[in-house]
Amino acid sequence: MRNDRIFIVEDDRKIAQLLAETLRKYQYDVAIVEDFENVVEECTEFDPQLILLDINLPSYDGYYWCRQLRQQTMCPIIFISARSGDMDQVFALENGGDDFITKPFHYEIVLAKIRSHLRRAYGEYAPSQGERIVKLGALELFIERMELHLRDEIIPLQKKECVIMELLMEASPKVVSRETLLEELWDDQSFVDENTLNVNMTRVRKKLVDYGVQSVVETVRGSGYRLLPAQEES
Repeated sequence: MRNDRIFIVEDDRKIAQLLAETLRKYQYDVAIVEDFENVVEECTEFDPQLILLDINLPSYDGYYWCRQLRQQTMCPIIFISARSGDMDQVFALENGGDDFITKPFHYEIVLAKIRSHLRRAYGEYAPSQGERIVKLGALELFIERMELHLRDEIIPLQKKECVIMELLMEASPKVVSRETLLEELWDDQSFVDENTLNVNMTRVRKKLVDYGVQSVVETVRGSGYRLLPAQEES
């Protein structure tokens, strides 16, 4: 029984509903975006294993949302669009997409591509060798899985949380500067508010505390952040 979750970002409600109905027949869990101003928030809440993304959308196009989503997830993103030009497909791939399907489409092709990408990302073709793992004390970070392991506990991470933990764990006990974190987290820092990094660090701290890890991320005033070996809450 499948439980793969697929998130559909499509403003043509009829197409979105037909896609959802077809996928549900094949035992996929499906969610359709409701608010095109909050695509990332809805996607993050649903936590999909694959995203179907249109290009022509209200407010911002699919290229924009693909870049935003890539900051939160590494799951496969398949563009589905009536645009059929070569450059449209190039832009889709360069902005973080994994594949491109042109409308009108055959559902068999959509299903085949979905199965293919899910197999490569999570199934029989998923990379099993050379998985990147960073260790620090009781913590183990599985980068490709975006999971932080604390003995028998598995802590799921969002994309930015995973990047932060990777940088801090690799540098520990040295300090990672705010500038380094900003450079790694955002391609264009000129559009990033200084408080945005603070918000992301707060989320990392809260997630660690929620899983019983205390006093791990230390703020070094005027410099950056340092990660100390994890201690479990008594």
